[in-house]
Amino acid sequence: MTAETRPLRRDAVRNREALLAAAREVLAERGADAPLEAVARRAGVAIGTLYRHFPARADLVDAILLEKLRAWADIGREAAAVADPWEAFVHYLRRVCETQAGDRAFEDLACRRVLEGKEAGDVRADVYRLTTGVIDRARAAGRLRADFTLSDLSFVVWGASRVHEMTASVRPGLWRRHLELMLDALRAENAHDLSEPPLGAEELTALLSER
Repeated sequence: MTAETRPLRRDAVRNREALLAAAREVLAERGADAPLEAVARRAGVAIGTLYRHFPARADLVDAILLEKLRAWADIGREAAAVADPWEAFVHYLRRVCETQAGDRAFEDLACRRVLEGKEAGDVRADVYRLTTGVIDRARAAGRLRADFTLSDLSFVVWGASRVHEMTASVRPGLWRRHLELMLDALRAENAHDLSEPPLGAEELTALLSER
């Protein structure tokens, strides 16, 4: 039996679980760039213990971000299960924005970071499929303005993130008001012709890679 396959001792398993639990809390509070020393302190272990379990920073951070990405896909599945196409779209946006307002690591994932790796790529593909499905269904039903795209949705989410960032110390829930204003503006019956076209998929991908 090699070191890689040998089962962890009970105390080592306990330490690893404590580190993952602490990382979920610390990254939710401080974002994906939070210092690992803060994670170790929260878990009640030495920083050396953290690095024995997670030799590279990305080993721990990416494990947590992958959980966030799966949660994002779950939101998409929740929305897909809502019968009314417009309410499904509203549910999706409210849940994504609510989640990022309470979790800075999720906000980083939604607005700033692209998680690499095959497993993350598979989950990201699910997020894309579910999100576009929600948009397409609301447009096809004539409830969402016909020219609304995935890139437009990205900017709505980023906008809510920015409002929350600027107003959280004064009124943490103010982002909800501005999201609801935006949702009213996105109804098909309120649409008017726009001179500026939306970003295309390649432009949006390029923009994300620069963030």
